[in-house]
Amino acid sequence: MVYKPSLLSFRTALDSLVGLAGRALPLHCLLCREPGEESLDLCGECRRVLPGNGNACLRCALPLPLPAVCGHCLRRPPPLQATHAAFLYLPPLDQLLPRFKFHHDLAAGRLLAQLMAHAFAGLERPQALVPVPLHRGRLRRRGYDQALELARPMASTLRLPLRADLLQRVQATAAQSELDAVARRRNLQGAFRVADHCVPSHVALVDDVMTTGATLHAAASALRRAGVARVDAWVCARTP
Repeated sequence: MVYKPSLLSFRTALDSLVGLAGRALPLHCLLCREPGEESLDLCGECRRVLPGNGNACLRCALPLPLPAVCGHCLRRPPPLQATHAAFLYLPPLDQLLPRFKFHHDLAAGRLLAQLMAHAFAGLERPQALVPVPLHRGRLRRRGYDQALELARPMASTLRLPLRADLLQRVQATAAQSELDAVARRRNLQGAFRVADHCVPSHVALVDDVMTTGATLHAAASALRRAGVARVDAWVCARTP
């Protein structure tokens, strides 16, 4: 029998080679170019000034004086049971995320995934991580799915199953950044579909930035309709 490697096995092997190559190179801070520390491409000083999101709403991750549920989420509970944002979308994080998302800087993505894994290591563990998918047209144009690039190394580090196959984006919607809050919600109606009838009971959606939450809410609603009992969100950054 002739062994034919699958695309998944090829990608796994490629990721391993890239990881080995990365570990062989000296670490350097992606923000200031000083030597990196603690196995990160980030120096200690730049890490200390990253805008963490310590006190926040437990349902939407909006910054609060103390951890609680904000008034808006009390009045209109979102489909997300819990939302955790590692950072606020403020300097200097607002330099790293656009480089990763729009300029093919996968080293920045790898660093952000490492920081997210550290921030979320103590959270209640879901049965799977589910990256918020791009529509196939946008994926072809961009060349990679930023949520998947964050979720894959997090799943490996935290030893959680990755279900990149569970959720599909079936509508090519307009860019959310161009719309206000009401238009964002309308834009995403029917945008997501669950591709498997066998769903975990508890998943965490992974995405890069949460602004109004419209994308995450639409994805969570699709998962809930498909039978997922609890949907959390793990995001890199929350706009304040």
